[in-house]
Amino acid sequence: MLTNSSLFSVEPCWKSYSPYIRHHLPKNIASWINEKNSLTQRLRNTHGDAVNVKILFHQWKSPFLSESKHLNLYPHRYCLIREVLLSADEKPLILARTILPKKTITNAQRQLSHLGTRPLGEVIFSDPYLKRLAMDISLLKKKHWNESLPISPAIWGRRTVYAIQNQPLLVSEFFLPDALRC
Repeated sequence: MLTNSSLFSVEPCWKSYSPYIRHHLPKNIASWINEKNSLTQRLRNTHGDAVNVKILFHQWKSPFLSESKHLNLYPHRYCLIREVLLSADEKPLILARTILPKKTITNAQRQLSHLGTRPLGEVIFSDPYLKRLAMDISLLKKKHWNESLPISPAIWGRRTVYAIQNQPLLVSEFFLPDALRC
């Protein structure tokens, strides 16, 4: 088991979100991957106040090498890693992993390190200067996931680099079957 993740048994493999891939995604997957607004808000539009956040992992650790590269960080630089499960009505909907470099947290006046069970999207999408810098996608099979997670055959995800107050953060989101039915 990896010491910097409660979600994964191995680091996920990601592909750049190219026009070719974009046109060959299943429609229900493409809808979620292409969502430009907060996924939490999208879930709330369907489930109302029943949406909740369960913290699975919240520690200062080294991100995966591909995550460090995406954030232009030196390898093994500690960042705040936060993994959560968003659910509603006891149905798991989205697994998310966020990598927050120290400088990003400092510039955001620590709002990002003290979220508790508040969704990250509520904070970053309220910033009028939030920018999406890059996006990758992945299809993760059961072998990628920590065996304690009830993951079915394969799960699509997206990994997005955002800039908040000109500092990067990386958010990976994985769409569980009940989310795809929304």
